[in-house]
Amino acid sequence: MPDTLLEAPIRQAKTDPARFEVVKNALYSAAEEMKIVLAKTAYSPLLKVAGDYSCGIFDSTGDMVAQGPDLPIHLGSMPDAVRAVIAAYPEVEPGDVFIHNDPYHGGSHLPDVNVVAPAFFGNRLLGFGCVRAHWPDIGSATPGSYGAVTEIYGEGLRIPPVRLYRNGRPDPDIERIIFANVRTPAERQGDLRAQVAANRRGTLRLEALARKCGVDQLLQIMNEVLDYSETMMRAALRLLPDGEASFADVFDGDGVLAPGADADEPFTVKLTLRKCGETIIADFTGSDGQVPGPMNAPLTVTASGVYCALKMIADPKSLIPPNSGCWRPVTVTAPPGSVVNAQLPAPVVYANHEISHRVADMVMAAMFQISPRSVMAASQGTSAVVTFGGVDPRSGERYVSYESLKGGFGARPIKDGINAVAGTVSNMMNTPIEMLEISFPLRVEEYALIPDSGGAGAWRGGLGARRVWRVLGHEAHAAVCCERTLTPPFGLAGGRPGGAMRLWLELPDGTRRPLNSKGALTIPAGGRLVMEAPGSGGYGPPAARDPELLREDLADGYVTAEAARRDYDIPD
Repeated sequence: MPDTLLEAPIRQAKTDPARFEVVKNALYSAAEEMKIVLAKTAYSPLLKVAGDYSCGIFDSTGDMVAQGPDLPIHLGSMPDAVRAVIAAYPEVEPGDVFIHNDPYHGGSHLPDVNVVAPAFFGNRLLGFGCVRAHWPDIGSATPGSYGAVTEIYGEGLRIPPVRLYRNGRPDPDIERIIFANVRTPAERQGDLRAQVAANRRGTLRLEALARKCGVDQLLQIMNEVLDYSETMMRAALRLLPDGEASFADVFDGDGVLAPGADADEPFTVKLTLRKCGETIIADFTGSDGQVPGPMNAPLTVTASGVYCALKMIADPKSLIPPNSGCWRPVTVTAPPGSVVNAQLPAPVVYANHEISHRVADMVMAAMFQISPRSVMAASQGTSAVVTFGGVDPRSGERYVSYESLKGGFGARPIKDGINAVAGTVSNMMNTPIEMLEISFPLRVEEYALIPDSGGAGAWRGGLGARRVWRVLGHEAHAAVCCERTLTPPFGLAGGRPGGAMRLWLELPDGTRRPLNSKGALTIPAGGRLVMEAPGSGGYGPPAARDPELLREDLADGYVTAEAARRDYDIPD
């Protein structure tokens, strides 16, 4: 990236450049410290080791000033979550803590619970800390809260912005309501306390900065950090060609089968990108309307997919600090009532990750028509979620397990894709098998890369992964949510598509039953759930692949000899 892109924002700032850099980095360090506190104090494996959460520092208006190294999926909606608190409680006090998870007031889906706390220095409001954490269960009829329902009212406990703490003490009435509606209240209480502790760390760091450099200067620098990212983003966009391009993609369905049907009904999302100078518009006009099941995305969720992809395209070296200023040059529009701009009471739980994953890939595909060397082929395009719940025969206590299976990261114009990682909007880690088996009555019997699942190309797509769970000593109530069973991740510039998503149930007698991509199921003791996450698309024609790289693929088992002959025209 040219030096002028890095220097321009600093020259425009009112603050001394050295002090600006110190305070800016301190703000981002504070957000990262929040992440560390949450990981060290959370109870559930989903938060403690898999990292399904985001932490941020916000100004007094709700703009995100700094985000930790967390999940891009939360970029678009966390500021609205803080603004929802500000709107509900225009007067806040030291010691206040607020909670909510309403997707129609800045949330994403009900399992993502926002905890927001104001930071003060004396009687001056500095801003807010916010921690969004995915709770493995928030109620509903299905363990993990992942049922294929037709209204948000069936998805679990919906919490509007409410004051959880006053004067630093929790409101026991609010807590009783929450913990009476979840399956594992002790674990939820531990995770909630961890969110409060992480916010406490963030607000303490803001107070310390105010003490060091003064309230007025801190608030000024927070505004300048937003302007800094905006200026850099505009400069990065100016380096990309102007143009207009469209791309449409077909989704597997919403998990709600029509009467008498044995397969889901697909739907289509359409995107038109208009890039002009230092601005870009993402227009979803032409997308299908809301669907009955939980594949409806609030517009902020759709925007998160757009923001994530544009940040990767415009800022491949991650030089621009991610915050609300980055997105000022970006406009995201969609018709109200469409599947990418859901309206109450549409159910939304699947869409939070499934729509935003696919939207990020769609932005890549549209931008390929404008700036082909700036994008990558489609990644796995799904979070490949599986939940298990029931009564643990070892303890007699209820449990809920939530996992997200990793797939292929798309091939790039100069590099192969990456095998079995969380792609684009996600930044989650694997749940270690040892942690899973200690915590839950499940056994992981296979976890392996899937040969040939990466799309062939001059640059090969990343491989997907297969994971097999066996249910031990009890009947488990499970749910699955995935995409890409119908349309595999696309390749670009002549690259081939990656392998599609596959999943099935194996009964104790060996009978195999195919599963729909979304919905709840019951698994008997000894039964196995098998999931194969998609690979990713290749980039460039397979015939252009370096023979040495192909030999390495064969030696590593990433590509089989049969696929080498079929896809790369390698003779026997």
